[in-house]
Amino acid sequence: MSIAEFIAGGAVVIAISYIIIIYNGLIRLKNNVKRAFANIDVLLKQRHTELPQLVEICKGYMKHEHNLLLAVTEARSHVEGAREGRDISGLGHAETEMRQSLQNLFIKVEAYPELKANENFLALQERISVLEDTIADRREIYNESVRLNNTRIQQFPDMLVARAFNFVELKYLRFKESDLQPVTINGFYD
Repeated sequence: MSIAEFIAGGAVVIAISYIIIIYNGLIRLKNNVKRAFANIDVLLKQRHTELPQLVEICKGYMKHEHNLLLAVTEARSHVEGAREGRDISGLGHAETEMRQSLQNLFIKVEAYPELKANENFLALQERISVLEDTIADRREIYNESVRLNNTRIQQFPDMLVARAFNFVELKYLRFKESDLQPVTINGFYD
């Protein structure tokens, strides 16, 4: 084996090793995005389970607020549909709708002092508010994972490997700017 063959063989081994390293890094980033979405998914399922309980408690007190309770129920359905379909942009729109309907519900509760005093309602309201805050935190983690993935597949030489193995840019989970603040209920009972 000549020195030229040895150098050529070594260069091939180094090139293949470098491609493997890049590929594994891209896979790691892609899996981080999936894990981040799975964390959001768990929270959305928890909220999905608890919202009907909140609506049922409110129904007994808020007989004249049928449209308000219907809006929460419809928003819940839209979030679930987008979540199940893994429709990131649809989920962002549905989450905005959900946050607005919950905010409206919590504001309207002010007119119902008996409801505000109901322990089950207060516990569920607090639980949903905590879930909203956690969803917002997890959304930030998801979006950061998407940013890292998208940046990496745009950089040279990683972009060559990404294109060869069909890695694609992923979508951010976006809410309307006005809805980036968590649903708050603290000022309603003072």
